[in-house]
Amino acid sequence: MSMTPEERARKSADAMWANDDASKWLGMSLDDVGPGTAKVSFTVEKHHTNGHDMCHGGYIFTLADSAFAFACNSYNQRAVAQHNSITFLAPGKLDDRLTAVAREVVSAGRSGIYDATVETQDGTVIAAFRGNSRTIGGTHFDEPGEKA
Repeated sequence: MSMTPEERARKSADAMWANDDASKWLGMSLDDVGPGTAKVSFTVEKHHTNGHDMCHGGYIFTLADSAFAFACNSYNQRAVAQHNSITFLAPGKLDDRLTAVAREVVSAGRSGIYDATVETQDGTVIAAFRGNSRTIGGTHFDEPGEKA
C-alpha cells in the first residue's frame, strides 16, 4: 500500500522531530507540514532577546532554518542545508509569537531551493529566508512495500 505525499511528509517530520533537540530546546513547535512545506513557531521569551531588547537574529534564523529543514525533508529523503541566507526586515519583540513558513521553490536532482518568511502574530513579516538543500542519501523511515 502506497503512502500519500501528505502521509509521507508527516511521517518524515515525526521522525525528524523525535531527534530535533535544538528546535525543542528553543521552545519551537512544529505546527504543520506537507510535501515541500512546513510551518514552525515559537514565542519570544526574555532569554531570546539581545542587547537591544529585541529577538536575537540568530534565533529568528534558527526558526526559519528549522521550517526549511522540515520542508526539504518532507519527501522521506535525508536532506541538509547547502547554503542559507536571511534578510531581517523588522524586529521580533518580547512575547511575539513568531511563525516561519517554508515552501519549496524548485527541486532538481539532489538540490532544492526553499523560501521561508518569518511573521509576527499580527502578520508583520520580519524576515525573508532562502535555503538551498542537498539530499545526502538515506531515508527517515522504511516505507511500506519497500525492499530492504
